[in-house]
Amino acid sequence: MTEPAISELRFAAAPGAGEVSAILLKPAECQALLILAHGAGAGMRHRFMDGVAEALSHHGIGTFRYQFPYVEAGRRRPDRAPVLTGTVRAAVAAARELEPDLPLLAGGKSMGGRMTSTAQAESSLPGLLGLVFFGFPLHRPGDPSNARADHLSDVDVPMLFVQGPRDRLAEMGRMAAVVGALGDRPVISVVQDADHGFDVLKRTGKSAEEVYDEMAIVVRSWTDTILP
Repeated sequence: MTEPAISELRFAAAPGAGEVSAILLKPAECQALLILAHGAGAGMRHRFMDGVAEALSHHGIGTFRYQFPYVEAGRRRPDRAPVLTGTVRAAVAAARELEPDLPLLAGGKSMGGRMTSTAQAESSLPGLLGLVFFGFPLHRPGDPSNARADHLSDVDVPMLFVQGPRDRLAEMGRMAAVVGALGDRPVISVVQDADHGFDVLKRTGKSAEEVYDEMAIVVRSWTDTILP
C-alpha cells in the first residue's frame, strides 16, 4: 500500500489572530478531504487526531488538521467564538486553495466540530459538501439544556454525527432526539461502548486503532452517499 503524503504548513487564522499550523495527510487515491478541527483540551497532534486521520487515509479520505490560535500560542483557555469560527473559515479557504479539485468536508472533535457547524450556520462555507462530528458536545455533564445544538437547524448541508453511548457530553437519548428533529440532513452512527474520547470498555477487546478504523469506514461510507 502506498503511504499517504504528509505536508506541514501554516496559514493565517481569524483576522488579527496570527498564523497557525496545519497538517495535510493525503492518501494516494484520495476521494475527499476532511478539514478537521481539534477539541477544546488538546491540539491537532493529540492521539485521537493522529489516529483518526491515519485511519481515514486508509479509506481514501484525506485530512487537513489545524490548530486554533490559543493552542498555537500555548494557552489552555479556548479563544472566543468569533476567533474560533473565523479560524474554521480560514482553514476551509486554505484547504480549498491547496486541493481545489477534491470534494471538501469539514468538522472535528467535540468543540472543533461544534465551531465548524456554528460557522456553517452563520454563513455557508464555500464548496463544502457536508459536516462530520466526532463526539458532538451537546451539553455539559448534568446540564439539561440542548442549547448548543440550536444552530444546527440553520446548517444546510448533510451531517454525520459519530457518537459514543458513554459520552457524558451527549446523552444518547437526547442526542438522538436532536438529530431526529433535523429532518433528513443528518445521520448518527454509534460507536458501541465508546465514551467522549472514543475509548471503549476493555471487555470489548478492541484496540484504539480498531475503533478508529471502524469510525473511518463509517465516514467513508457516508461520504460516498453525498459525493456528486
